[in-house]
Amino acid sequence: MSSIIIPIIIVSAIGLLAGIGLSVASAVFAVPTDERAEAVLEILPGANCGACGYSGCAGYAKALADGTAKNGQCAPGGQACAEKISELLGIGGTSVEQKVAVVRCVGTLDNTTNKMDYDGLASCAAAMQHFGGVSSCRYGCMGIGDCAAVCDFNAISVCNGVAHIDPTLCRGCGKCMAACPKKLIELVPFKDAKIVRCRNMDKGGATRKICKSGCIGCMQCQRNCPAGAVKVENSVAVVDVEKCIGCGLCSEVCPSKCITDIIKK
Repeated sequence: MSSIIIPIIIVSAIGLLAGIGLSVASAVFAVPTDERAEAVLEILPGANCGACGYSGCAGYAKALADGTAKNGQCAPGGQACAEKISELLGIGGTSVEQKVAVVRCVGTLDNTTNKMDYDGLASCAAAMQHFGGVSSCRYGCMGIGDCAAVCDFNAISVCNGVAHIDPTLCRGCGKCMAACPKKLIELVPFKDAKIVRCRNMDKGGATRKICKSGCIGCMQCQRNCPAGAVKVENSVAVVDVEKCIGCGLCSEVCPSKCITDIIKK
């Protein structure tokens, strides 16, 4: 009988000592939590997108609590989030400029074609490894949807070969920008302004051969913009959204109709 009891006692004693040791270790090596940082983290949306410049929401919350970060850098949280943090930390009010992502391409399958049948991994980044992608336009959207796959807000859909972003759902986190291998997506202020949805930097004749909606660098938009907000650089027009007054003259004179509203009406 003793041959059974003694091992049980030994094992129990070892377990007890191990438990005591772990309790002591957890008390000695415990990392003190910053209650303010924890409270800020509860306010942040938890997107962990990195748009604030920190390693996720926890990193930004800690920096805010420490006073080393500027409030209002959380794009997904927006103005409401910034105001709650200001109230919690007792800091001044912060105005947050809402931004949305836009795809600078309207090269749908009605306007351009694919140069090959791609049967590989369903990824824009993977398709790029095959002769620069499937689209006839080397600058154009391939419509495979890497951007849609990383969007946490269901703001992106692929329709007729091109990614579309719903500005009313977009929170400006920037994940789609990082995911697009052709760098077709950019963040712009959420305002009544125009955007050139093309990045083709080929000469006009070459562009017109591969895409009916591509910018041909004709400079009609630049000549007719009363605010000086449009410039043609490297054979493609670019709208300075900060200067744009939303008059629409550039859209009217654009022969390719690639200049559209940021906020689609």
